[in-house]
Amino acid sequence: MIAVLGSLLLVLLLAMGMPVAFAMAVSGVAGLFAVGGLDLVMGMVKSSTISSVNSYELITIPMFILMAEFIIISRIADELFDATAVWVGRLPGGLGVAVVLAGALFGAISGSSTASAATLSSTALPAMMRQGYSLRTAGALVAITGTLAILIPPSIALVLYAIIADVSVGKLLIAGVVPGLLSVMALITLIIGMSLFRPKAVPPGIRHPWSKKLSVLRITLPMLILFGAVTGVLYAGITTPTEASAMGALAALVLGAVQGRLTLRDAGRALVSAARVSCMIAIIILGAHIFGYFFTLTQTATAIVSWVSGLEVSVYWVMLVILVIYLILGCFLDQVAILILTVPIMLPVVVELGFDPVWFGVMVVMVAEVGMITPPMGLNVFVVARYTGQPVHEIFAGILPFFACMLGMVIILGLMPEIILWLPGQMSN
Repeated sequence: MIAVLGSLLLVLLLAMGMPVAFAMAVSGVAGLFAVGGLDLVMGMVKSSTISSVNSYELITIPMFILMAEFIIISRIADELFDATAVWVGRLPGGLGVAVVLAGALFGAISGSSTASAATLSSTALPAMMRQGYSLRTAGALVAITGTLAILIPPSIALVLYAIIADVSVGKLLIAGVVPGLLSVMALITLIIGMSLFRPKAVPPGIRHPWSKKLSVLRITLPMLILFGAVTGVLYAGITTPTEASAMGALAALVLGAVQGRLTLRDAGRALVSAARVSCMIAIIILGAHIFGYFFTLTQTATAIVSWVSGLEVSVYWVMLVILVIYLILGCFLDQVAILILTVPIMLPVVVELGFDPVWFGVMVVMVAEVGMITPPMGLNVFVVARYTGQPVHEIFAGILPFFACMLGMVIILGLMPEIILWLPGQMSN
């Protein structure tokens, strides 16, 4: 009963607009006070401030954030869209295909969905509008492409899940590669099909000479270097995830400095911005640790596992319900908040049902990805609308085919978990 009241208090605080970190901390402290009084609360709070953020692998998150900040501030990624548009411009819907590829490349160096959507909104969307794309299609495409960043390594969401679930960060990051590539291919196929059958919404591509194609290769080379500095060394087993993230941040700093786009002042701005985001995540982890300890004391997770185990239904129906819950949460909450709030509760249930935790991690991130474009509160749609000044309802109106495409990918990966688990299974130990 105390656990139910604590959960209701958490929902009430979130509904009132309290930040997730403080909502979890307040409801957790209230629950602990009800269970063991002030002494229990004080002892827990004193130990939580250290134990919740002293994981060595947690350093991976600020390093990936810093790498993305260096890239964004030095404007290395600004020309990605132009470069990809030159190479794939001749394809049906070539400009739309370029948006997807640019989003995938940006995701491979960022890990932030909102940052990817914001960058593409300022570069790709105006170009699509000039070429004749409908506002609905262009805005929806930028919104869905931005979500690729939370799946393609380096993914902050996958790192956070790995830390919470106590599974290999390296294997989980690598597990996101194949689903990410398949998602890119599915979106490209959809855009080409839309261009062939709905040319007014997705105009035909434009051919570019080979001289121009060769000249823009220098733009994509830094991205490939960064991708190799992180994912390549990680897959080969040369470094740990923490070391790989530090190498990525250093490589981004060097590339920006060598190209003359990153001054000492810019580097300082990047450090400050990365520190702010990292502190925000650390505070959320602290609040979740307090609330999670309350749930542990009340044996709520154990009770849920026992209850689910006693249900006389297929484990696949239970998993379907869990994924639908994540889809709904993805419409309203940030991925970080979703993972920290739910994984400690859901993961024991999933493992008890016999599902692989690495597979579940990728599925959770993919479903949250779909939630970020789902009405009424798809976060990426609001990001695109804010950066472009376009009505939110116009972008939501064009999201249906992309929503169906990504939901289809979730279903395929859910039915065939070996697609997710194959590549991490091939990693060097």
